[in-house]
Amino acid sequence: MGGLFSSSAFTTSSTSSSSSNSFGNINRIPTSGASWKTAQQDKLDYKGAKASQTLAETDSDRMKKYRDKIIRVANETGIQPCLIAAIISRESRAGKALKNGWGDWSPKRQAWNAWGLMQVDVNPEGGGHTPRGAWDSEEHILQGKEILISFIGKIRKKFPKWSKEHQLKGAIAAYNQGDGKVHSFENVDENTTGKDYSNDVISRALWYQRNGYKN
Repeated sequence: MGGLFSSSAFTTSSTSSSSSNSFGNINRIPTSGASWKTAQQDKLDYKGAKASQTLAETDSDRMKKYRDKIIRVANETGIQPCLIAAIISRESRAGKALKNGWGDWSPKRQAWNAWGLMQVDVNPEGGGHTPRGAWDSEEHILQGKEILISFIGKIRKKFPKWSKEHQLKGAIAAYNQGDGKVHSFENVDENTTGKDYSNDVISRALWYQRNGYKN
């Protein structure tokens, strides 16, 4: 998706009412965490899962304002709430990185590329989504979740032999750069921002899972 720490999504949305683990269990997904580049957002002197979890914890006070909305959206749709929180943390630092709800300024277009906590891509040359709801609304979070679920479907079709967990990780990478740029599980983040998007998001999600973001 668009945003200060991410790039575009390229799909239409869909919904699901499955249980949380129907999309894969994040506890079973291997993750290397944040890259050095991502860790430098907060001038950390370390990288990896520890850096991801520090970044997630730094955003946790801001995230509390959205916790109830996140839990409701998660309960309705089967995506684990800790994963939604992790995407919000990575995309917008729980709103801190936004300007009047917008992020990812494009000098070429002279316009913002992405909207809201989950940085829904509005760039006509990218995701081209029409944003729904206020930048911090439940409707916005629902839209971001729907985009993620649509990528899960695309990755499942593209890589039918992958496990659910591998497909979920691929979909998280696709949320950042589109499913067309996901070519293998071993190098799932080769085209994502910072070359760590899905690994960083999974590591942040594990922190949020331990700190109040469960179904």
